[in-house]
Amino acid sequence: MFGLLGPNGAGKSTFINILAGLVNKTSGSASIWGFDIDAHPRNARASIGVVPQELVFDAFFTPWEMLEVQAGMYGVPKAERRTEELLRVVQLWDKRDAYSRTLSGGMKRRLLVAKALVHTPPVLILDEPTAGVDIELRQLLWTYVRELHARGTTIVLTTHYLEEAQELCDTIAIINHGDVVCCEPTTQLLARIDEKEILVDLESDLDQIPADFARFRARLDGPRRLAVQVSRKGNDVGAVLSALSASGLGCAIFPPMIPIWKIFFCNSPVRPTMMRPDHGYEF
Repeated sequence: MFGLLGPNGAGKSTFINILAGLVNKTSGSASIWGFDIDAHPRNARASIGVVPQELVFDAFFTPWEMLEVQAGMYGVPKAERRTEELLRVVQLWDKRDAYSRTLSGGMKRRLLVAKALVHTPPVLILDEPTAGVDIELRQLLWTYVRELHARGTTIVLTTHYLEEAQELCDTIAIINHGDVVCCEPTTQLLARIDEKEILVDLESDLDQIPADFARFRARLDGPRRLAVQVSRKGNDVGAVLSALSASGLGCAIFPPMIPIWKIFFCNSPVRPTMMRPDHGYEF
């Protein structure tokens, strides 16, 4: 799996739209599954499935009708269509005859994933697929994505979060203002990141940082939130829990969900060099 990360406006969606044929590039080249998007646009588009960040579909179609129409537009013969299989996989079989406008946000997100897979593309692009979805749906989606990857599908994932990228991606590229500033195996990239931030939500207001946190780089992020910087390599998480216990604070502790591009630019000991490849990227 390949992770594509960067701040808002970095060019992630533009890059995806170029591959999908929705935006014309100004220069360079790009190939999908060996097909140049300019020389062989039809084969290139047939080799890719895109799950957009926005929920876009016809509100008056049922899930069954939507997948059938999508498969027909890709020229999939009726005998080879996987409509029932896909609806069962994304747990929408019982909603197959309901108007899509009546589906919940999570169901609509799952329906978009099914739409992208009707023609069995070898490359699947997920543009921030977990934005605004609950934990249960996120786990369900990632389980299915892993299954697709195990079957040989190349997955390209855009996300802001280290947790998702670290858990799913083999390689991560970070882009900023249209430039690839880093492209490394996930383990190698994470080794360059020294710190992570833990957020603690408190049951009562604080006007200063407790003395038990003097050994940490901590700050108040509001009257009831404490942000603590800890080392990724040490056992500082246990020390934070001990400090919370010693201070007698009632709280809930949250895992770090910090944008990986922000951690990388702020904390990496080596500033990445700008890479301007002379050749195109291939997926």
